[in-house]
Amino acid sequence: MTGLVIALVIIMLLGIGGAIGWLFLSKEHNEARNLSLDGVDFSRLKDGTYIGEYEGGMYKWRANKAKVVISSGKVIDIELLSSSDPGAKNTDQIALYDRVIDAQSLEVDAISGATLTSKAYLKAVESALEQAKK
Repeated sequence: MTGLVIALVIIMLLGIGGAIGWLFLSKEHNEARNLSLDGVDFSRLKDGTYIGEYEGGMYKWRANKAKVVISSGKVIDIELLSSSDPGAKNTDQIALYDRVIDAQSLEVDAISGATLTSKAYLKAVESALEQAKK
């Protein structure tokens, strides 16, 4: 009988812990889902190298810093300098930056399965581009 009570208490504590964790996770996901990009005009950019940062939202899970290089008024290179995501320097993130360069726009398709993180990467690029406005 004592073993059953202990098992029920453990199950109850795990359930409460899971509910609290889900509450924190859903708040952060809602914030990231509602993150908007302000639509930088790519036709009005000054040449140079600019560093942009995104603070990462309420829990700083998606904080990142990007370097954007502009030459002849066009974005020619984007590099992730730092990220709170340990797996960030991967081919998906590079593909996202390549899409921005090809389109000369922040309005690109997100990485499949990483929409919220893609928005965070784009937010850092947007921050750099804000500095490059003519």
